Amino acid sequence: MFILANFIDALAVVTSWALTLYMYVIVIRALISWVNPDPYNPVVQFLYRATEPALKFVRKKLPNMGGVDIAPLVVILIIIFLQAFLVNTLHQLAFMIGSYSGPSSGTGSGGLQL
Repeated sequence: MFILANFIDALAVVTSWALTLYMYVIVIRALISWVNPDPYNPVVQFLYRATEPALKFVRKKLPNMGGVDIAPLVVILIIIFLQAFLVNTLHQLAFMIGSYSGPSSGTGSGGLQL
């Protein structure tokens, strides 16, 4: 069972790193949107391709704010929630699986415990 526990714990660590990295990409995208970036720059193109699916989904769900785009803020809040809930849940699940010793069978009474 320790292999499964280690796998889930490693999955939690990788998920946390990926969410943190994506949060930084969202922040950089928001900062770049304040200036007039060259749309043909490969870095700008990567930032748009990496963030636009999540931002577009959130923009569809939000009401029109009069030209103010709060979609990056909402996505960052979702990422923070996922880090607090999902990653911690995976860590706790790994701990519970790792500390589980299974049913005891050394009772001497045919496996029955009184």
